[in-house]
Amino acid sequence: QVQLVESGGGLVQAGGSLRLSCAGSGMIDSINAMGWYRQAPGKRRELVAALTRTDSTKYADSVKGRFTISRGNAKNTVYLQMNSLKPEDTAVYYCNAKVTVVAVDMDYWGKGTLVTVSS
Repeated sequence: QVQLVESGGGLVQAGGSLRLSCAGSGMIDSINAMGWYRQAPGKRRELVAALTRTDSTKYADSVKGRFTISRGNAKNTVYLQMNSLKPEDTAVYYCNAKVTVVAVDMDYWGKGTLVTVSS
């Protein structure tokens, strides 16, 4: 089991910045990748950014050049620095951990943190 706790969401004006944090606990040595997804009202949950155990990154096209995912000093912590925020970035942001245990791949999710960008 992996537990994920997000923090850092809030209300910001367009053009502003926020940093989201996610701290994992539990079977953190089994984590292959951590990332951030978001879900806006009426839309499907989508990948925002991901960071693998080997520090490879992946970003949604809509956030490239504006968002940066990074790992904290503790390997169970991941950050999402969001700059030049736009109203369309408004969503609930969820931290995700991909774990393999006994050859079984599993996803763990945090409860989410709301980001609201006003125009």
